[in-house]
Amino acid sequence: MKKLYIILFLATISGGLYAQTTGRESTSSSKKSEKEQRKLKRISIFREQEEGENLFQRDFSAGARLNTDGWSGFVEMGYRKSRKVVNYFQFEFAEKKDPKETKRQGNGGSGFSFTERPFIYGKVNNFYQAKLGIGQRYLIGGKANKNGVEVDAIYYGGITFGLLKPYYLRVKSQEGPEKEVKYDVNDPNNNFLKEDKIIGAAGFGKGWGDLDFVPGLHARAGLRFDWAHFNEIVSALEVGVNAEMYSKKIQIMAEQKDKQLFFNAYVSLQFGKRWNRR
Repeated sequence: MKKLYIILFLATISGGLYAQTTGRESTSSSKKSEKEQRKLKRISIFREQEEGENLFQRDFSAGARLNTDGWSGFVEMGYRKSRKVVNYFQFEFAEKKDPKETKRQGNGGSGFSFTERPFIYGKVNNFYQAKLGIGQRYLIGGKANKNGVEVDAIYYGGITFGLLKPYYLRVKSQEGPEKEVKYDVNDPNNNFLKEDKIIGAAGFGKGWGDLDFVPGLHARAGLRFDWAHFNEIVSALEVGVNAEMYSKKIQIMAEQKDKQLFFNAYVSLQFGKRWNRR
């Protein structure tokens, strides 16, 4: 009988120890499984941001544009409308230049021409534009992986606030050593177009008090290529054409034809960030 009690006692202890060991192993296995699931979830989110389809609801970027007739800088805000369409607003500040613009060195009032500001012979006005518009990006092809490129067609249009700033020169004068003059078609004796009388360009601050406002419209079409590894980052190159129409003819050069309609090609780079609305 004693032997039977001893056997039962040992069996009970063994069962308890086994249950405890099994419980510990089960708890450890459960914790390990939860840790692996969290890791897999992080990997999945990371892969979605890196390689998945771009479905972020908002984006903001800034960039620079090189036009065949000048330059511009811009900021852009996008709002996703659907899987393939993003509406965006853009503000741009630009300057147009005539292809005939070339810088020359003046005669120099002090006798040392290299000490004077270079000037652009025949330039009448600096022409700046502040543009505000709305457009759409339409998805043509998404990137299949992090090394892919997203391609969008863009179409865009808006209003333009043209600013004509008179271009001033420092010239020799019979009334004194020198004076600052702007182009005046009614006064051919003000030496503005007499190269041997030109000392150099006036300072950049000259002429802002004589601004002339010219309203207009603009439209643009092109293709955008976004090569960013992560969908939440904007890294894009855009190429296309741009057209602008103003309420009157714009004079940039004295000896060139004034234009009311401008047409150019462009290439731009922009960088920014995407996010989801909270």
